Amino acid sequence: MFDQVACVVGEFRGSVGPYAMLRPVGGGREWQADPRSLRPATPEERLSAGVRAANARARTRTADLSRPPAPVPGCEACAALDGQRRAARVAYDGSAETDANVLLRRHLWQDHDVTT
Repeated sequence: MFDQVACVVGEFRGSVGPYAMLRPVGGGREWQADPRSLRPATPEERLSAGVRAANARARTRTADLSRPPAPVPGCEACAALDGQRRAARVAYDGSAETDANVLLRRHLWQDHDVTT
């Protein structure tokens, strides 16, 4: 969706009361928008927002891969991925453990705006 007040493309996340909740393309903090100020984003606007997000990630986000990511306390998705990682570790399945780490890092970045 394109927020005509903020002049930015956002991903629709849901509604809260009279407001639409949007998140920047590629992740980040959500914001509230008046649904009357929203319109579908054009393909060019979506592409531009995606390229901007990828470029920003490449410039500013450097993950510390020397340690496994830490789950956010109280987050069910983090706890589930951490459980998968622990189960893989107990089973001596390094591939599944690495997969769980990758999924947890992606979740932390997309939903918690945390780089690990």
